[in-house]
Amino acid sequence: MIPIACQHTGFSRLKLFWALSRTPHGLLDMATPALGALLWLGRFPSLELIIIGLITTFAGYTAVYALNDVIDYRVDKDKIQLCPAVDTACDLDAFMVRHPMAQGYLSFYEGLLWTAAWSAVAMIGAYSLNPVCIAIFLTGCILEIIYCLLLKVTHLRTLVSGGVKTAGALAGVFAVDPHPSPLFLMVMFFWLFCWEIGGQNVPNDCTDLDEDRRLSARTVPVRLGLEPANVIIIGALIVTVILSAVVLYLSPIPFEFPFAVASVATGLCLFILPASLLYKTNEPAYAMALFNMASYYPLAMLIIVVIKIMI
Repeated sequence: MIPIACQHTGFSRLKLFWALSRTPHGLLDMATPALGALLWLGRFPSLELIIIGLITTFAGYTAVYALNDVIDYRVDKDKIQLCPAVDTACDLDAFMVRHPMAQGYLSFYEGLLWTAAWSAVAMIGAYSLNPVCIAIFLTGCILEIIYCLLLKVTHLRTLVSGGVKTAGALAGVFAVDPHPSPLFLMVMFFWLFCWEIGGQNVPNDCTDLDEDRRLSARTVPVRLGLEPANVIIIGALIVTVILSAVVLYLSPIPFEFPFAVASVATGLCLFILPASLLYKTNEPAYAMALFNMASYYPLAMLIIVVIKIMI
């Protein structure tokens, strides 16, 4: 009998590695460092820096998402055994194959090598941009490992996830300016931190509530219940919308009133509306919709900033 890991060859096998790194979501997340860089720089950087930045950003997100599955390898195997019939058809993170290592499509060592290789590319690129970016990348990796290891320890691990998601934007700022404003960095950090908590991490945990209960995982909805989790979600997202206006104000780009309105409207459409529906109904489908729609927020904000720079 042919081992399951050997049944895929060529391009189909390469797709398994992209699935390991959740590449569709990673591509969306690439907008975050670019958003941070443009908001602080106020203009487009050189073509050389853009090219190096894109390669480094892609490598970084590819590595970190794969790292999550490497650290959670045994947990994901247990999850598949306990919950074999979970519906992931609408899950952005499972757009290709969910947990290909745990399902046996890729070996653990293949996943580890893939993660190490892209990490090396990310660090080389980060060094060429600004050595501080290496420290930020490594910190993000360490936080990702801590986040995974706290699955059955404490629901407060959600705070760690906020730190992981802000790392890219911080690196983007330091890539274009070695001495950025501490105030701008702080506001941007809490802006994206609240977006991650309210639009990504807690909604995703609400979607996985039944799985996490069977695994004895400690997540916000498991530990506190759905109603308190929904209060945290909508509270964090309201703060996100408010801080988006503050970030635009602190940017050297002179954003006129229509752009401020566009940024607020983006938040209202992409996460406040689905969050309010989730709050009223407690339906898991709305949690998944919120997660998916909120994933487009950095890209939507990046488009607003690019349009302003170009006109």
